[in-house]
Amino acid sequence: MTDPNPAGGPVDALLLLSFGGPEGQEDVIPFLENVTRGRGIPRERLEEVATHYRHLGGRSPINDLNREIIANIEAELADQGRDLPVYFGNRNWTPMAEDTVRRMVADGVRHAAVFATSAWGGYSGCAQYNEDIERVRQQVAGAPTMIRLRQFYDHPLFVERFAADLRRAIDAAVPGARVVFTAHSVPDAADEVAGPPALGGHLYSRQVQEASRLVAEAAGVAEYDVVWQSRSGPPGVPWLEPDVVDHVRDLATSRGVRDVVVVPIGFISDHVEVIWDLDTELVDEVRELGVTVTRCATPGPSREFARMVVELLDEVESGTTQPRPGSVPALGRNRDGARCGIGCCAR
Repeated sequence: MTDPNPAGGPVDALLLLSFGGPEGQEDVIPFLENVTRGRGIPRERLEEVATHYRHLGGRSPINDLNREIIANIEAELADQGRDLPVYFGNRNWTPMAEDTVRRMVADGVRHAAVFATSAWGGYSGCAQYNEDIERVRQQVAGAPTMIRLRQFYDHPLFVERFAADLRRAIDAAVPGARVVFTAHSVPDAADEVAGPPALGGHLYSRQVQEASRLVAEAAGVAEYDVVWQSRSGPPGVPWLEPDVVDHVRDLATSRGVRDVVVVPIGFISDHVEVIWDLDTELVDEVRELGVTVTRCATPGPSREFARMVVELLDEVESGTTQPRPGSVPALGRNRDGARCGIGCCAR
């Protein structure tokens, strides 16, 4: 297994590496083609997903949200007297990671830390970002060494920010509203191989469950549910369940629940999977049952989140790890796109 605490030493840049999103109507289909390249997704499915983006004017909020995170990180670094450039690159849309790393090379960057905008283990949450790093280093001559910041599902600042926002959402909801945590679903088979085999698999779903427990405990919530959302792919392929819409419907029909507080624990910002799948689709689907949905905020825009990123950067530079409250491993601090272990997160 890759050393989880490689002593990286000082870095001369930080790269925020993210998924990407379209910036206008003409970008939507090309963006979705990038996302699904090599997966044989039919055009009609892309058109169906495109309606979510077109509903928002063809512009995903994710790039602007990431720029906001970067601005907060820069402010946090400045407050600490650190002059460290922060760069922005995506997997699927501009600014593309390859182009950003070329600019880093031109700027003289030789040793960079990489913050991937996912708190989680698993293929899509971790290993695919490692593949991005490996691909970019192969494609860009003179690319800097790159060391990932670790998975942060249980970082105290991540937990505390979510817990504070959950308390605010509960205060805004009807007393007694049911708390429901939700994260992006993945195929059962992908979750089974998430993490090195020696850790028993299911690293992604275990981390989501543990993060939900930590946030609920910090917010003083004794009873809650953990569900999944945003699944795609053939209906015959089993994915993590229950689906958030199905679950809230079941709460209403079988238990008479009429008020829920939804916590998007799997997401750091209000991008499409939050504002469409939760704020639009979920709300519309359960309105006919008389259910009111109050949605907890995401932590990405907060200064606490930026402070967390800087603390993760400090771990990389010092080669140490702060005490962690979670009982599930947090891996991902790897160099130059290496996996966390042999057989980890098979695609």
